[in-house]
Amino acid sequence: MVARTLYMRYDQMMRKFAIVLAFMSMVAQAEPAKPVDDIERFLSDRGLLEQTGQLRQRISQSASDLVVNAMGFLGVPYKRGGNTAENGFDCSGFVRAVFEQTVGAVLPRRAREQAEATQKIDRQDLQPGDLVFFNTMRQRVSHVGIYIGENKFIHSPKPGQQVQVEDMRQAYWDRRFTGARRVKINNTEN
Repeated sequence: MVARTLYMRYDQMMRKFAIVLAFMSMVAQAEPAKPVDDIERFLSDRGLLEQTGQLRQRISQSASDLVVNAMGFLGVPYKRGGNTAENGFDCSGFVRAVFEQTVGAVLPRRAREQAEATQKIDRQDLQPGDLVFFNTMRQRVSHVGIYIGENKFIHSPKPGQQVQVEDMRQAYWDRRFTGARRVKINNTEN
């Protein structure tokens, strides 16, 4: 019994590690922007393009940190009203804990309130670390997860399940998708 439990924990840890490695390789493959028009050349000549690139890098690093931290909670059980790894998470408790622990952003407690407190973006503009919202209980916003890239999101789904990654293109999630939002994170500090 002990050996089986240890093997299950090892197997779960290896799956988490593989997901994190896949995400990090996806981020590492992104090419830096090159000046392509007059405005970008103007900004480049004055050193502003480099500053913008540095800001993008800090934002990208925050998004990477958010996703990696969220992946660390894979397998934590769902618990209604839960907001810690020790006791379990519900969807909004999971999102709130990840943002608070990773970037110090304190989000409201409920999914609907999180949607109201964040900046609306188009689905095609989703970036890792953005929030995705769904109608799972006949309410416009009743479920939330964190977008991790390539149409995938991580969330704490429902009782009897645990924090997991799912594909937004699956029919269930695609039909229930109600919006994407971005959390404003102060990345101007050095």
